Amino acid sequence: MEGSPIVIINDIRFQSRRGIDWNKVEKYLKEYIGKYFEITETSEKIYIGSDFPDEFSHSNDTKRLKGANTKAKANMTSAIGELIQIATEKAQYPDYNNKHGEKAKLGWYRYNTKFGIPVYDADGKLYLYDLVRTKKETSEPHEQ
Repeated sequence: MEGSPIVIINDIRFQSRRGIDWNKVEKYLKEYIGKYFEITETSEKIYIGSDFPDEFSHSNDTKRLKGANTKAKANMTSAIGELIQIATEKAQYPDYNNKHGEKAKLGWYRYNTKFGIPVYDADGKLYLYDLVRTKKETSEPHEQ
């Protein structure tokens, strides 16, 4: 992908076709609390706080997800450390409407990071998902 780093996720923990049990996702993410990961590009340390599992699993953004995007978000959890390590393009955003109060009194930082989940659809093509705007990549797989 034009030299951009990408994390390939082969550990598919959440496979439900009827919906993801986000309480199980939250429980899994609690294993990360207290850990930190360093962004390779900037050497910044990103700490995983106790509010991360709930926010990730039960946010309004998560509730709006449908279909394959839901499965992709749930399964990216097995690569949180690697996704942080390859993060790029740091940008600062305000805490709109003071939604998060003291937790974000200086605003939020956002980064871009990409991941792929190898999924062979019924047509035999390999599809790829990204993190920022999760969507199917419908191009033909590269011939080897």
